[in-house]
Amino acid sequence: MTDNATAGPAATAAPLPYDAVVLAGGAARRLGGADKPGVRIGGRALLDRVLTACADARTTVVVAAPRSTARPVRWAREEPPGAGPVAALAAGLRHTTAAHTVVLSADLPFLRADTLRRLLTALGESGADGALLTDAEGRDQPLVAAYRTAALRRELDALAAAHDGLTGLPLRRLTGALRLTRVPDPHASFDCDTWDDIVNARARIREHGHVLDEWISAVKDELGIDLDVDTNVLLDLARDAAHGVARPAAPLTTFLVGYAAARGEGGPEAVAEAARKAAALALRWEEEAAEAGESGGPSAPDAG
Repeated sequence: MTDNATAGPAATAAPLPYDAVVLAGGAARRLGGADKPGVRIGGRALLDRVLTACADARTTVVVAAPRSTARPVRWAREEPPGAGPVAALAAGLRHTTAAHTVVLSADLPFLRADTLRRLLTALGESGADGALLTDAEGRDQPLVAAYRTAALRRELDALAAAHDGLTGLPLRRLTGALRLTRVPDPHASFDCDTWDDIVNARARIREHGHVLDEWISAVKDELGIDLDVDTNVLLDLARDAAHGVARPAAPLTTFLVGYAAARGEGGPEAVAEAARKAAALALRWEEEAAEAGESGGPSAPDAG
């Protein structure tokens, strides 16, 4: 059964420990049978984007044929292959041990870790069996959801007993038996079912409000970096170096700041401290150039 309660957007409590099951083995008929999890949005495969969002999971199980991924995962397959989402979920759940399980499809280009934290917080605060996203039209998205693992196993066992297996069963047979709370999020719930959806997603990540975060996330994935830093600090440093020294000083300085941080503690604090020192140096250069200009001396050359 369902509960029409709607969870608020804020996540104040500490998120619950969880495992993740990612369903990545569908036939993608609306894409002409293309390898949907491997389709690239912003230079990254859809599956890798989802795996980045659930990187905090204790165990991540991908139900599909094994492939190269941005981070290590466990692999599982439903029996028989192509038996449908309920059978796939049951196959993935066999490899989980956490009391809570995040269940995701592999075609969510805008999913973020904070969305999963909101779902887990809503689940913990509501006492429901699951917390799922709703899309822009208010429709339930059971493959962008957090569930109590025991509730999933209970209902999967009941379905298997009632239907002599799980092959071909629709997800609504499972979720209809669960008490659910809902978290509206039209952005994170957007999935890529058609080529038009993929074109739309590729355009949206290049919009002004998203492009910088998307690019930084893509670079971190490509380089294998798991480090959250204040990008505004680095942008301010680049501006100060370009203005106080010369335009080419901006990228070179931010590179040296990263190198210095890596040689030290390597965390966000090390980056912030190195950026502070470099910004102070750029300010001293600017002050000296201003003093030289006031005294009639040559101004700082622009090497750009």
